[in-house]
Amino acid sequence: MPTNPTELSTERPELKRAIGGFGFFALAFGSMIGVGWITALGSWFEQAGPVGAIIAFAAGGTLMLVIGLCYAEVTPMLPVTGGEVAYAYKAFGTSKAFIIGWFLAFGYLSVSAFEAISVGLVLSFLFPQIDVFPLYEIAGSTVYASHLVLAFVFTGLITAINYLGVGIASRVQIVLTSAFLFCAVLFVVSGIASGEVGNLTPHFGDSALGSGGLAGILAVFVTVPFWYVGFDTIPQAAEERRENSPLHRLGLYVILAIIGSTVFYVAIILGAGMTAPWRSIVGEDLPTAAAFSSAFESQLLVRLVLMAGLIGLLTSWNGFFLAGSRVLFSLGRGRIIHESFGQTHSRYGTPARAVLFSGLVTFLSACLGRGAIIAFVDVGSFCIAMAFLGVALSLIQLRKKFPDMERPYRMPGGNALAYVATAGSLLILAVMLIPTSPSVLVWPLEWLILGALSVTGIGFWIGARRYRQRISEEDRAKLILENYA
Repeated sequence: MPTNPTELSTERPELKRAIGGFGFFALAFGSMIGVGWITALGSWFEQAGPVGAIIAFAAGGTLMLVIGLCYAEVTPMLPVTGGEVAYAYKAFGTSKAFIIGWFLAFGYLSVSAFEAISVGLVLSFLFPQIDVFPLYEIAGSTVYASHLVLAFVFTGLITAINYLGVGIASRVQIVLTSAFLFCAVLFVVSGIASGEVGNLTPHFGDSALGSGGLAGILAVFVTVPFWYVGFDTIPQAAEERRENSPLHRLGLYVILAIIGSTVFYVAIILGAGMTAPWRSIVGEDLPTAAAFSSAFESQLLVRLVLMAGLIGLLTSWNGFFLAGSRVLFSLGRGRIIHESFGQTHSRYGTPARAVLFSGLVTFLSACLGRGAIIAFVDVGSFCIAMAFLGVALSLIQLRKKFPDMERPYRMPGGNALAYVATAGSLLILAVMLIPTSPSVLVWPLEWLILGALSVTGIGFWIGARRYRQRISEEDRAKLILENYA
């Protein structure tokens, strides 16, 4: 594989610039909507009830908007690949940049693994005969060889798209996101127009299955970082924007993606909840499709839902795969981890080795099967909340250390909103770690995944020590921050 060599050199590997305005919106929105609305809707209803789930997502969207405003200010300040890695590095230094970058990269790759598992779920609903050749069980769920083959094929496809160039990845994202929006409007409007408000009862509270009232809403709320993550893919690709793309608009795309995704999540919960009695669908593998299937004689709408689910799966997968590989690339380019991750392909201008590594991690994680799907949601939420906390703290520190730094966009409310974002991120982390919390990480699988991630990170940090020591901090700053050092 040809690469631009960086051994014993501080020459900064460059990525190709090929993403335009709508490309950034499609990257963010397409990453945010994903396929969780079709595979995880049952758990949202079971924990909080439909109205409780709407409250959780509306509250989560509001918190994400506050965090998004932090991104909207800091992204055009430091429009370089790696996003959060660059912000934390300039604000706090190398070690903090590694911690934030490591958790963020694997927060993204946990979404990638989620999509790799989900592709088998979605296709098996359309073609039940593909559930063949059972291999083993994890967390009570059978892992089929056929599903692993699907995960391998689709992971290979996503890896190839991102290996061959960001221009290809961006064009694919635009086409798929546009198709998704068309399908989503059709079935959401049909569901709400033809549904019954009575199907939403019980709204929440003690009558909701598996949980009650506030506890159920909180259980869904703490997973919000996983479902809303995606707007932060814009900072990862900021360095790959076209020359004529204005910096200040990057923040606008972040805000528009969050608002659009909040409207979508609330609408799909309402539409599916009104379409069929929600207690009748919570046990289904694909509850959203089951709701429309039970309510409409025509299977056309059901297939439209599944088509949108498959498209959303691909847009989310493509976006997070791109973002995760860019975070690893930024860490490697700055010699924070092994420098091979920071090399670019001589022909395609992509972070080739980071892309291949991301593909390998995605497929290996997919081997855990559907029994691990909720574990990836919860651990991924923890990792992403860590990154959100890092961005809020970085913004506060950057304002303090560099008050005269150029800011193409300024967040309204000053540091007050940044502190609100910090508090919200800390709340999510606390609820997932405090043993008495109803939403604490589940033992043993989720703690084992988080532990393995942490131990692997320590190994990467220790193993890359000689690469960090090989260059000066001045050179590292130029590698990570370009002209913004």
